[in-house]
Amino acid sequence: MAVAGFRLELRQTQGLVLTPQLQQAIRLLQLNNLELAQVVERELVENPFLVRAEPETRPAAVSSEREPELSGRLVLAPREDPEEGWNPPPAEPAADRRLRTERANAAPADERLALEARLARAPTLAEHLRAQLVRRRLPPEVAALARELCDWLDADGYLREDDAALAAALRARIEDVAAARAAILGCEPTGCGARDLRQCLAAQLAERDRLDPAMAALLDHLPLVARADFAALQRVCRLGLDDVKEMIAEIKALDPRPGLSFAPAEPLDVVPDLLVRRAGPSWRIELNRATLPRVLVDRDYYVELNRRCRSRSEKEFLSERYQAASWLVKALDQRARTMLKVARAIFVRQRGFLERGPAGLKPLVLREIAEATGLHESTVSRATADKYVATPRGTLPLRYFFTTALADSGGGEGHSAEAIRQEIRRMIDNEPPDAVLSDDQIVALLRARGVVIARRTVAKYRESLGIPSSVARRRAKALTS
Repeated sequence: MAVAGFRLELRQTQGLVLTPQLQQAIRLLQLNNLELAQVVERELVENPFLVRAEPETRPAAVSSEREPELSGRLVLAPREDPEEGWNPPPAEPAADRRLRTERANAAPADERLALEARLARAPTLAEHLRAQLVRRRLPPEVAALARELCDWLDADGYLREDDAALAAALRARIEDVAAARAAILGCEPTGCGARDLRQCLAAQLAERDRLDPAMAALLDHLPLVARADFAALQRVCRLGLDDVKEMIAEIKALDPRPGLSFAPAEPLDVVPDLLVRRAGPSWRIELNRATLPRVLVDRDYYVELNRRCRSRSEKEFLSERYQAASWLVKALDQRARTMLKVARAIFVRQRGFLERGPAGLKPLVLREIAEATGLHESTVSRATADKYVATPRGTLPLRYFFTTALADSGGGEGHSAEAIRQEIRRMIDNEPPDAVLSDDQIVALLRARGVVIARRTVAKYRESLGIPSSVARRRAKALTS
C-alpha cells in the first residue's frame, strides 16, 4: 500500500502584479479632466504635501519634440512638455510657502463665485411659463397647480399624463388640474402643456382662429395625414383634395415640439479634455489647461516636518504621505503624456477630418493606435474613453474617430463607416424635388464610387441618421406639391 507523502518543489512562473502606484495611474488615465479635478481636490485636502500650482510658479513653457513633417505640413505637437510643467518650484521660506498655499487654495473658489455672478443664463421653459402665469388672473388653487405642473413638462413641452393621473399624484381636483393645464396651454409658446400632438396643434390653430370643424376632423385623423391617404382625408373632412392639401400645409407650419426652443433645467455642457487648433499650415494638439488640475509636491514643508518628528511612526506616516504626493504628480504627468501621444497618433491618421469634415474620416481601430504609440491596446482604450476633443468641426468624443471599414472594390484601404453615413445624408439632402433615392439606388451610387456595401447596411445607416424611408419621403413631398 502506497503511503502519501509531502515534498517541496520550487517553480518559476510569470505573472502581472499591479502595484498600488500602477493601479492609481490606470485609474487616473480613464478619468476625464473634470473627474480628475475632483480626485485631485480630495487629495489636496487629505495630503499636506500637495499644493495647487499657481500659473506664476510654473516654469516657462518648453516646446516638446515635434512629430516628423507629413504631407501637407501636418505637425501635431503639444504646446508644452507636460514633464517640464510639473517640476516642483525651488525651496522658499516656510512663511511664504504657507501664504502661497492658502492663497492658491482660496483663489479657485473665489474665481468660481465671481464667474457664476457674471454669467447670464437663459430662462428655462418652466421659468418662462411661470413668469406669464403670474400675470394671469387665476384662482389661487389653479395658479398653484399651474406653477407646479410647469416642472412636469418634458423637453418637448408636453404634459403627457392625463388629468386624472395628475390629480391623484397632486391630491387635487380633476377640474382644477384641467384648468391649470388650460392656463399653461394659453401661454407662449402656445401648445406647451398639451397631453398629445393633437392637443398641441389644436391650441396653436385655435390661437390663429383656424380650428374649424374640418380642421378638427383632420386633427382627429393624424395617422391618415402621416400616410398621405388623401382619399380617406377627403371623406372625413368632407372637402376636396385642394382644401385638404391646404389644411395639411397649415399643420406643417405649426410647431409640434414648442418646448425645444428653451434651455433645459440642468444643461449638460461637454467640456473638452484636448484642443486641436490650426497653427498656420499645420495643426497643434494640446491639453485643455483650463480644466486640467495642476499640483506640486511641497518638499521643503516635508523636510521641515520630518525634522521635528520624534517617533518612528510619525516619520513613517510623513514618508507615506510624501510618497503618495510624489506618485500622484508622476501619475498626472504620465497621464498627460499618454493622452497627448494617443491624440497625436489619432489625428495624424484623421487629418482628413480636420480639413474636410466627416467625409475625410478614415477607418481606424484601437489596435492601429496601439501599434503606432507602442502602448497596449487597453491603455489606448482607457485614454480615449469618455474623453472629448475640441476641433474646428465641433467638440467630439475621441471614440468618434475610431470607425469600422467598408471594403473598397478596387482593393484600396477601405472607407470609413462614418464617412459613408455622411455621404448617404448628403445624397438624400440633394435629392431632386420631384424624386427620391431608394436604398437600392444609394447602394448602386456608392458601389459606382468603389464602396462595397449591402442594402441592409444603407438602411441601417439611414435610420441611424433619423432619415425616413424612400416611401415616407415620397409621401412627404407629395403633401407639399
